[in-house]
Amino acid sequence: MPAEPGPKRTALYSVHKAAGARMMEFGGWEMPIEYTGITQEHLAVRTRAGLFDVSHMGEIIVRGPRALAFLQSITCNDVARLSDHQAQYSALMYPSGCAIDDCVVHRMDENEYFICVNAANTDKDFEWLVEHNSLGAELENVSSLYSQLAVQGPRAVAILTRVTGFDLASIRTYWFSPAECCGVEGILARTGYTGEDGFEFYFSREHSVDVWNALLEAGKDDGLQPAGLGARNTLRLEAGYALYGHELDEDTTLLEANLGWICKLEKGEFLGRDVLVKQREEGIRKKLVGFEMAEPGIARDGYAVWVSGEKAGQVTSGSPAPFLKKNIGLAYVPPEAAQPGYEIMIEIRQRQARARQVVLPFYRRPK
Repeated sequence: MPAEPGPKRTALYSVHKAAGARMMEFGGWEMPIEYTGITQEHLAVRTRAGLFDVSHMGEIIVRGPRALAFLQSITCNDVARLSDHQAQYSALMYPSGCAIDDCVVHRMDENEYFICVNAANTDKDFEWLVEHNSLGAELENVSSLYSQLAVQGPRAVAILTRVTGFDLASIRTYWFSPAECCGVEGILARTGYTGEDGFEFYFSREHSVDVWNALLEAGKDDGLQPAGLGARNTLRLEAGYALYGHELDEDTTLLEANLGWICKLEKGEFLGRDVLVKQREEGIRKKLVGFEMAEPGIARDGYAVWVSGEKAGQVTSGSPAPFLKKNIGLAYVPPEAAQPGYEIMIEIRQRQARARQVVLPFYRRPK
């Protein structure tokens, strides 16, 4: 019997190991979880800058004269609103109104788009796109060809200016540009998953080690620090961002996940639209809320939520928040119980601890 294939590795695996990173499997990939510690890396991103290897993320190209019509039919946001070199947060949709995956759609030009998708869902996403491609768009999974590095934090612009020779101020949030960074051609996007300003750089994976080292050298005087997926998770939680498999799954609609703002129901038909229209008129089954613990205890994924003496929902993400110095979390509760200031109980190790709902996001970066 052939051995089970092990987790995939990015082109920087040996660099992470040499740096002493603690590695763990995530989404089918062996990835750095932390280098010097999650809290230290988290605070570096909030106050200076962090460098993330996010090359496990998937990239899918959609091309041809039917590319726009195809994307309009299978994503919830309005791709027709995009200009060249503009990006858009969106989701690939099931007919149920739930997301196959959340994603970022980038418009190269009117006949070419690339979609950044979650690592664990890349194969599933691509198969779904192929299966529903009745319009005949050209599809290509190019994930194995590219690396993606993210520089995030208030010093990101200063650091990248040294290695791009490019006017980074000309790239607005959720826009991108073909650019040379560290002597390598690629795509530089002002996007991220931390709640901070920053950029994500897509480029040919053969240059991964050179670009990683050049970025660390460029950022050494600004305190640029390698950061792992542990800090990436606590950063996105403070920022109130959803993580697929936690806040988003195949049984949760986008309206229930507080993502109605990316559902452009007026754009015309797309997979799942009918369900979302009906929910908007008749109401949702559950609602995602943020909470802070009012008593000692850390809420974790899967812990039960009690409302008025009854088990009524569950935690989807929870952690100490290093910058805010609070224990925070996200959970689904009945819509009628979803109200800032409303108290809920979290079941932690067979005891109930008080938590208070708060307005999301927990953290918003200073202007």
